[in-house]
Amino acid sequence: MVTVLKLGGSVVTEKDRPETLDDDTLASLSAAIAAADVEDLVVVHGGGSFGHHHAAERGVSSTEGIRDVDGVMAVHGAMTTLNRFVLSRLHAEDVPALPVHPFSAAARDAEGELSLMTDQVATMLDEGFVPVLHGDGVVHAGEGVTVLSGDEIVAALGDALDADRVGLCSTVPGVLDGDDEVIPRIDAFDEVADVLGVSDATDVTGGMAAKVRELLALGSPAYVFGPDDVDAFLAGEEPGTRIG
Repeated sequence: MVTVLKLGGSVVTEKDRPETLDDDTLASLSAAIAAADVEDLVVVHGGGSFGHHHAAERGVSSTEGIRDVDGVMAVHGAMTTLNRFVLSRLHAEDVPALPVHPFSAAARDAEGELSLMTDQVATMLDEGFVPVLHGDGVVHAGEGVTVLSGDEIVAALGDALDADRVGLCSTVPGVLDGDDEVIPRIDAFDEVADVLGVSDATDVTGGMAAKVRELLALGSPAYVFGPDDVDAFLAGEEPGTRIG
């Protein structure tokens, strides 16, 4: 049973302060992951104030690319730095986490379709490890390098690994309606199109609307929930908003 868990960039970093870790939250989430009885777990984390800061500064997004090597390395370097922080907190809880850097394992074609190599992820799971991927840059035919969001990676992994459960840990307790109440279930984007906006802080990957679109395309149930519900999700419960 494969479970994919994404830790939102706004959850594990102070997203409005460049390259600032939310160490207390990350440590708490790492402890919850360590305590969970999940056989095959893949972790993905977003960019938060690490990758998004550099991407926004250089005008690169999921559709607008750059060919400046220094700019590409600034985005990728920030994300690998954050990845090392995440790994170190997981290792402190004895989670057998190993990094997978998407920049070297993915590409977009001229139509923007993503290909992501996942054999190494599947083999890590078979060998008892916890693969940890992250938002990153991705080489993009005709565009140079664009941004690859953690949500896109989650969707690609969910399909490739035939994941049984997918969870997105966000700063909110679920997808919210116009009255800031959690929407229990979403089966079609049209149901929530009017109430979905973008992140208040810098976000070059589309905010909650993009998350919902990606999760609706999965063939497995997905959930959006807050940090306090990570343990419930990993225990097999249905916290927050169920999507699909």
